[in-house]
Amino acid sequence: MKNPNSNSTSLGGALSQLENLCDEYLVKKAPYTLPDKAKEVIVNFGPWITLILLVMALPALLAIVGIGAIAMPFAYLGGMHAGFSYTVSMIFTAVVLVLEALALPGLFKKTKSGWRLLFYAILVSAVQSLITFNLGGLIIGTILGLYILFQVKEYYK
Repeated sequence: MKNPNSNSTSLGGALSQLENLCDEYLVKKAPYTLPDKAKEVIVNFGPWITLILLVMALPALLAIVGIGAIAMPFAYLGGMHAGFSYTVSMIFTAVVLVLEALALPGLFKKTKSGWRLLFYAILVSAVQSLITFNLGGLIIGTILGLYILFQVKEYYK
């Protein structure tokens, strides 16, 4: 009988198993690996790109805290219908933005903890895509994001 406190049944154990599975299929068994120069460019400029994208996502964060409520009637007229999907999407977007912001110092220092926070952000984004039925984002975005992330994993210590 398994110990209920064993690592294989905990969330951390499941994430570790998922990380190992991704490492197996996205690095070791991948039909194509990125060239070392491309990996170095991603590792060196990736944190800056993430920072720019975080700044660009600031309006979404402001919408979450209520400042965007002023624009909501105009957004509705423009075709955006607020409801459950919008609310769920905004909550998940906030979580992803926070995880990416927390990952930035580690990404600049090339630490494994920064890399792992970015891994969690991709997983949360995948759950968001699944819940909001964004199958393109789920399949293409998640696989592409994980592929690039795992290709550069070796650069983070």
